[in-house]
Amino acid sequence: MNLTAARRSVAGSNFCRPNTSHRRAQRQHGFTLIEIMVVVVILGILAAIVVPRIMSRPDDARIAKAKQDIRVIESALELYRLDNFYYPSTQQGLEALVQQPGGEPPAKNWKPGGYLKSMPKDPWDRPYQYLNPGSHGEYDIYSLGADGTPGGDGVNADLGNWASE
Repeated sequence: MNLTAARRSVAGSNFCRPNTSHRRAQRQHGFTLIEIMVVVVILGILAAIVVPRIMSRPDDARIAKAKQDIRVIESALELYRLDNFYYPSTQQGLEALVQQPGGEPPAKNWKPGGYLKSMPKDPWDRPYQYLNPGSHGEYDIYSLGADGTPGGDGVNADLGNWASE
């Protein structure tokens, strides 16, 4: 092969050509305005779909929290009964789970430190109600719902240990 043919061979190969894709990658440091606009539009569409679904969830979350609190209070009442042979009376109330009650029936074997660290409030920031004997069972633990009055529907309905499933 003569020198001219060798030069043509080398010149025709990729060996001597500058790497144009490498240069493009070095120049492109950020996103274009169009790319950013596309992402913003996609996020807007997702928000329009997801936000309405999430907005109805706070009421469901409050109801779930109330049901969970009632189950925790029920467990503490069972421990109280195991130690003292009786549930607290309506007059002693649920506070008997936090501090030693007075009155009847006496809590002779009340556990130092109590059965709950503190009495939770319902999700609407009101105390849970307690009746012993209950109208739905041996005792009733319940929240009066969002409206704070007996009865109601939806988020205003009473939530109690008789319907804690």
